[in-house]
Amino acid sequence: MSQAMGMDFDTLRQAMADNQEQPEGPARNARAEQLLVEAEKLNIPLAVIEALGHQLKVYNYSSEKDKMFVPFARLLRMWDERPEDFDEYETHSLHWVFKWMSAGMLDQPHIPLASIEKWLGEMEHRYRLAGHSERAVRGAEFSVAAHLGDLGRAERAYTAWLAADRDTMADCHACELHSQGWWRAERDADEEALELWRPVLEGEYTCAHEPHTVLASSLVPLLRLRRLDEARAHHLRGFRLVRPMESMRGAYADHVEFCALSGNEARALELLAERPAYFTDSGDPRSRLDFMAVTALLMDRLTGLGLGDQPVPGPAGREWTASGLAVHARGEALSLAALFDARNGTSYVSERARGRMDQRPLVERLPLGVRSRSTRHLSPSASAAGSGSGSAAASASARSSDAVAESDAGSDPSSLSALLAEARRLSATRSPDAVEAWAAASRAAEGQELDVRDRAEIADHAAMERGPEGIELFHEAAELYAEAGDPGEALAARARAAYVLALTGGPEEALATVSELYEGVLALLANGGTGVSQAASVLVGRARILMLLVQEDADEDAGESGTTASGTAGSGTGDSGTGGDKVVGAAEAAVRELLALAEPHLSDVRMASRAAEARAMLGELAAHAGDAEAAAELLAQAAAAFMAAGLPWFAVEYESRLAGIARHLGDAEEAERAARAALEHGGPRLEPMGHAQLHLQLAEVLGATGQFGPASEHALEAAHWADEAGEGPTLGAWARHQLGGFLLRQGRWAEAAEILESALPDLTTDMHGDGAIVQTRWWLGDCLTELGEHRAAAEHWLRAADVARHWPEQRDHAMLAHLAAEALGHAELPAQAEQAYARAGDLWRGLGNVHGLIRSLRARAWVALRTDSGLDGARESMTAAVRECEEGLRAVSSSVGAEAVEASDAMEGSDAAEARHRLVAELGHTHRQFGDLVARSVPDDTEGALAHYTRAISVFASLGDDALDARTGAELAAGWLEADLLRPAAAAARARAVLSAYAGVDGEAAQARRAEAENMLGVTEKA
Repeated sequence: MSQAMGMDFDTLRQAMADNQEQPEGPARNARAEQLLVEAEKLNIPLAVIEALGHQLKVYNYSSEKDKMFVPFARLLRMWDERPEDFDEYETHSLHWVFKWMSAGMLDQPHIPLASIEKWLGEMEHRYRLAGHSERAVRGAEFSVAAHLGDLGRAERAYTAWLAADRDTMADCHACELHSQGWWRAERDADEEALELWRPVLEGEYTCAHEPHTVLASSLVPLLRLRRLDEARAHHLRGFRLVRPMESMRGAYADHVEFCALSGNEARALELLAERPAYFTDSGDPRSRLDFMAVTALLMDRLTGLGLGDQPVPGPAGREWTASGLAVHARGEALSLAALFDARNGTSYVSERARGRMDQRPLVERLPLGVRSRSTRHLSPSASAAGSGSGSAAASASARSSDAVAESDAGSDPSSLSALLAEARRLSATRSPDAVEAWAAASRAAEGQELDVRDRAEIADHAAMERGPEGIELFHEAAELYAEAGDPGEALAARARAAYVLALTGGPEEALATVSELYEGVLALLANGGTGVSQAASVLVGRARILMLLVQEDADEDAGESGTTASGTAGSGTGDSGTGGDKVVGAAEAAVRELLALAEPHLSDVRMASRAAEARAMLGELAAHAGDAEAAAELLAQAAAAFMAAGLPWFAVEYESRLAGIARHLGDAEEAERAARAALEHGGPRLEPMGHAQLHLQLAEVLGATGQFGPASEHALEAAHWADEAGEGPTLGAWARHQLGGFLLRQGRWAEAAEILESALPDLTTDMHGDGAIVQTRWWLGDCLTELGEHRAAAEHWLRAADVARHWPEQRDHAMLAHLAAEALGHAELPAQAEQAYARAGDLWRGLGNVHGLIRSLRARAWVALRTDSGLDGARESMTAAVRECEEGLRAVSSSVGAEAVEASDAMEGSDAAEARHRLVAELGHTHRQFGDLVARSVPDDTEGALAHYTRAISVFASLGDDALDARTGAELAAGWLEADLLRPAAAAARARAVLSAYAGVDGEAAQARRAEAENMLGVTEKA
């Protein structure tokens, strides 16, 4: 009926019910106002009462809370004048919203305190007249006292509130527990608060706004108690609930506060950007005070981090920086607090606001897993400062602050001498800190006269940090070493130059160069002209160059075959029998020669390192040849050798490689051990990208063995470190994809959904593969289904299906279409569900999967009842399901032992007898559902339904005890129909058949069946 023609009462009620389901906000409020106008046209007092009540509810759950006093005043006046106009429900509602008025008055600083106290008395009087307990009144008094900071009165009211009887006017359990826990947290009793909140957090008590607010209120107490995993989970779960609800600005502010106090400032900025209206909405001053206070807290935090000039989201109308918004937000918060204090006659609200704004971070870093920039990447200047985070030089600089400080000694010769000595010591022990130590020595040497040996070493180590630009500096160092009388070190420096040349695209030229150096150093060694260490430096350079050539050959071979390296054991050797084998042979000979030279001198840490590296190279060659077992053994030996030499940081690369090979070999225990060792031995020396890669590797190893809890912890760390490295859209997205999957497998649906939704925008076919995108959407559909968000689940499954439809294997496409159909049905979209089931059925048919086809037809029949297809379409689909069962049984029976049976999807992994058993069961379930459909949809066709039940009983009986529960279920359904047809004897016979079938059978199903059968006997006896 059009609005111009007006509405009748039923239409008005339906319109109000529809409006109640709309999102909170001004549009819903405006519609409620229109509906009140329509109600007034009806000249029905109850219509106006209901419309006023509806208006009051939508105002209360919106940013326009200040509007609810007018409709309530009108309702109260109507009650006082004609209480008989109110039905039982509206009478209860009127008294219920007295509590909203009490809280609403507190939230409006322009309402005098005397009016609030008077209202409390009015509420108490009216509740007493109506025969209600004083529990709600004392709860309202507690809220007033707590707001005023009158702690004595608050405690007295709190005690009286809990002591009073619960009745129909008491707040729901969930809301009461939230308020009680909030007060305990306010009184510094965080553990008590969390225990009070536990039933709400565990889902025992819920309501429209719980556990939303409990999750938000628990965040800071959990941080204070260092229960960080719970805090993270509550943020991810709770923010998802709060995000779409406009009225929950206070809870939203709690989430911003949590991010500001846990090292997640960038995430907090994203939250502010999502809700620009929260800065200015004025209908609820108290929640605006909360929001502006946490905004000030966040902006002060950013300013303290040197990001005061960072652009930030703020009130509309101007561009804001962190420092500018900090001043504005603090001023707004304190102005609002002053209004409350002026009304209350205290300074309590201002003191609490200042305390909230002046908090210090409770946690330095709490990774959340969701997609977010690192704080150091927020601004261009900060990003530039962190741009070296992926280099060893940057890490070494951070680790060697003492050496840097010493370099300030300037031209003091004694200080320079000490710096050179320390640099040589660190080099001799193969310490990563040697890099910065030499840099410090170099800075201290500027402007000083150095002997030629010192100059050679400084040039040599400076070259190591310059990549391709270091080649000439290596040659300069070589000339200086030669001038200093150390020809062996000169050859070693030139070998280092050759290796850099090989790395930068000239391996063939580099091999020719290093071959000459190799001959020269061996001659020097034989004549006593150099030491073993210098010779080993040349030999390791030669071996490395040959290993590069082996890898280059493998890459070319992989490219020609259209494959990619797996990261575990290799599967081939390139051009077998030609140049490839020669390179591999030369590399192996060079590595073994290096090992033979180094092993007699393992007491020298440098030589021990060379020997360990040689074993690692042999492991890589074994992997290249496809001998994974030998590769694993050699890499394990190499890692152990580095550890024995006191060089754990060099073991990291090989332990990580070993973890991959062990996983390839199916040795989960060794894979986990090696991955953990790599992470442990990398320790603080790892760059952010190294942390990300190793945590992700360990997460995947743990996940592969079903250790989803620990796996999710490491995937979380991987995502965090990838963000720190500036690789959030690449490795970070993959880590989030994995993290979401691990959380899903633990049943942590809301957390998983938040993580997966965060990963999805960064997942690309080119970088991650379309399989990752499909899997992420598939998982998201699973999560959203568990959360009751069926329409969104269907959308993800359909979009995943659109990708999978192009794959050669269509099973995933069929499954996704089927899942989407189920979700659409749950979302009350039957027409779309019917279409999706039809798509799934066609796909199952094309795959030869008769079970999938039958189930899609049965499901399609049920949704058809709610579409234009109606009962005829439903019967047609269910009949088709019966036909497919029977045709499948005929096919199995006629092709036992034939190729058709072996190729049948139904036969996969089973023999003909098992395939027949499954199809018979499908036929029984189809007849049972056909009977249910007819019984529920065609009351006049009881005989038709009974025929299907009888057929189902017969089919299930042929399967024996395997189908006992299914058979007796159909028997009982048939019995109730017999009773409806006034055939008590037949119904009783079916009940006795069920009791006989379960004689001596235990279990929950048996007990339930016996109880129902006995109930049926009782009914038939009375008949």
